[in-house]
Amino acid sequence: MEESNESMITRREMIAGTTAAVAAIALLNVTGTQAAPHTIPLSLAKVSFTVNGKSHNLEMDTRTTLLDALREHLHFTGTKKGCDHGQCGACTVLVNNQRINSCLSLALQHQGDAITTIEGLGTPDKLHPMQAAFIKHDGYQCGYCTPGQICSAIGVLNEIKAGIPSHVSASLLEKPQATNLELRERMSGNICRCGAYSNIAEAMHEVAEKQA
Repeated sequence: MEESNESMITRREMIAGTTAAVAAIALLNVTGTQAAPHTIPLSLAKVSFTVNGKSHNLEMDTRTTLLDALREHLHFTGTKKGCDHGQCGACTVLVNNQRINSCLSLALQHQGDAITTIEGLGTPDKLHPMQAAFIKHDGYQCGYCTPGQICSAIGVLNEIKAGIPSHVSASLLEKPQATNLELRERMSGNICRCGAYSNIAEAMHEVAEKQA
């Protein structure tokens, strides 16, 4: 059966279009010319807060988390980036003496806040009591989660001292006590892949007894 003129023209047009496309790709490879990528302009904002007793004034992308501000802008790399989803606790820092997951908080939310990282707790010559207790009770192995564990442990004792109840508190009217069960429940958001949980609880219990 003979093909119609309409079919012949359509086929010719297809061949011509394909040839043009191949030629364009070849020319692109030769010249190295590429279309400019579509970029979203940064939205910058200023924020001021105190880290380990020192004031810092920053200008950064409004999407920057507190974790990235501490690590990438201020170089406090003791605060670790683990899951980056608020599930492991490696990024825990103290903000106005309360523990938070810094990966879930935007830096701009902390205008005027006092932030404490692991670097601000003590020095090799004068350790924070919680740091000394972790060493004494061997509350770490690889050490990656340790900065978050220590900051969280200090935050836990602050919560108990303030009378903030937990899921295992016997009564909302009774002041919580630093029992082994209470400490383990409150520290459940901090993951230790090395399994040093028992030693961490012992270190926290020793510090709690000294504070009491």
